[in-house]
Amino acid sequence: MERMIIDMDEVIADPMGDMIQWYRKEYGKDVDYDKMKVGSWLAGFPSEHQAIVSERLHSVGFFRNLPLIEGCVPVIEGINDKYELFIVSAATEFPNSLKEKLDWLLEHFPFLNWRQLVLCGDKRMIVGDHMIDDHARNLIHFPGQKYLFNTPHNVDVTGYKRISNWEEAAEIFL
Repeated sequence: MERMIIDMDEVIADPMGDMIQWYRKEYGKDVDYDKMKVGSWLAGFPSEHQAIVSERLHSVGFFRNLPLIEGCVPVIEGINDKYELFIVSAATEFPNSLKEKLDWLLEHFPFLNWRQLVLCGDKRMIVGDHMIDDHARNLIHFPGQKYLFNTPHNVDVTGYKRISNWEEAAEIFL
């Protein structure tokens, strides 16, 4: 059975969308998506508010209540039936996120078990046949097929097969 690796943030969970919605409500300002092209969606927030946004990312509860990326649950359930599936998330940068991500994943993906959930710091040790991630830095060392999930911060990244949404992922993998 082929092994599938799927990232969490910006692939199945939407921390950027949640943060932007919160920011617009709290500050009445918009973000600059063009500035995110440097590889970080934090760069899209006005410089005077980036520390506040970063603080919220590190706050208790932020990762526990994130919205799902549209359409991911049924496709991941299908992938789980067809592949040896692991959800892999770089979580140790945000220590509060470890328990929150685990609880979030078990709530939204009850067909997965705890052995399929990998919360780590660096994904270079991850091996498999296919990997879907939103950051090229996580794909560059991956030995299998690499798929970059489209987000505003990676629109200018080249050299990878792209997946625009979960409907497209279903066409590729199911």
